[in-house]
Amino acid sequence: MNHSPASEDLIDSPYAAWRLLTTLCLVTLGSSSMYVISVVLPAVQAEFGISRANASLPYTMMMICFGLGGMWTGKLADRFGISPVLLIGSVAVASGFAVAGMAPNIWIFGLSHGLLLGLLGSSTTFAPLMADTSLWWNKRRGLAVAICACGNYVAGAVWPPVAQWGIETIGWRTTYMYLGLCCGLGMALLSLAMRQRPPLVKTQDALTDSNTHPAEITVPRPFGLKMGQAQTLLCMAAIACCVAMAMPQVHIVAYCGDLGYGTARGAEMLSVMLTCGILSRLISGWICDRIGGISTLLLGSALQGVALLLFLPFDGLVSLYIISGLFGLFQGGLVPSYAIIIREHFPPNEASARVGSVIMASLVGMALGGWMSGKIFDMSGSYHAAFLNGLAWNFLNLTISGWLFWRHRKEKIKSAATSVYSKA
Repeated sequence: MNHSPASEDLIDSPYAAWRLLTTLCLVTLGSSSMYVISVVLPAVQAEFGISRANASLPYTMMMICFGLGGMWTGKLADRFGISPVLLIGSVAVASGFAVAGMAPNIWIFGLSHGLLLGLLGSSTTFAPLMADTSLWWNKRRGLAVAICACGNYVAGAVWPPVAQWGIETIGWRTTYMYLGLCCGLGMALLSLAMRQRPPLVKTQDALTDSNTHPAEITVPRPFGLKMGQAQTLLCMAAIACCVAMAMPQVHIVAYCGDLGYGTARGAEMLSVMLTCGILSRLISGWICDRIGGISTLLLGSALQGVALLLFLPFDGLVSLYIISGLFGLFQGGLVPSYAIIIREHFPPNEASARVGSVIMASLVGMALGGWMSGKIFDMSGSYHAAFLNGLAWNFLNLTISGWLFWRHRKEKIKSAATSVYSKA
């Protein structure tokens, strides 16, 4: 499909919709390793003869490198466009699965997840693509970013059952080889359709390159704070919410195995959780277009805390299916709301790098939460304390997002009062 050069007319256009569909497919392929690792964890632990905490380390390494890669690939996308970044990611994803599938020990397995699948691979298909999507939409920006982010949960719904089937029929190593071929090739082909630069970036770059006097350029003050202060608080909130989020997502398969229900039931619960997360992200995007990013973040944080609390008194098979679904419904809109907050409060030509920084923080939280939950299990022999730990981190997120919401409301009231005064 051939399109004319980018212009303001392409925002909210049919081209933007086609681009969004391509983006959804790219995120689905690129995020596969984030969820396959949870399914393969018991098999890897048994084959290498290691503890639950050590078996969780490849996931931790991948999430940390995924976050760092989001910052790096975000800056590259701001400068060169998203298409070449995605091509790099496709090669890394294909080689990462291949090296992991041939790994002789847990360290090679972990490094392949960290450096190839995380730092150079999957990172190209999350933060940069969410930032890119936010620049192609105005009227339905929240819903568009939510659809983009849904690819992450589509991956979570699709790949765990596929991986579980592969582990049971052809072994986890061969399964990894096929995943690398499928995801890497698919990403390479789809990246060719993403060569158009966002109109808003071109406009902002033109203003930056013009002869406009620095004193005439307005410096944004998100929430009435300096940009660095606001960015730091958003990163802290992202770490906290994702430490809490990681407990069920990373350990639900192992948790079901420990309860005697079998890892296959756990893989099904993870699939249910992430399928409901798709619906949650769409609903959250719709809500975000009406109440804004910070309000959506606050709402999602409160609901995630409720879902985590439900895991404590209920551990029956049916109960866990229901709570897994509720957890997916409640927390799905949290991460995309950060991209919307960045788009609403920060300069558009810095979107990819700033979204990458916040996503990095969220993935540090996922990595820390995944490892911390495994360590708490090793120390206590139970996941009960790990759920309590998740609740404490969720309360920290709720506190930060609540304070930023209050600051935002205060700034809006101040701005409205100033406007009325100036008109008078």
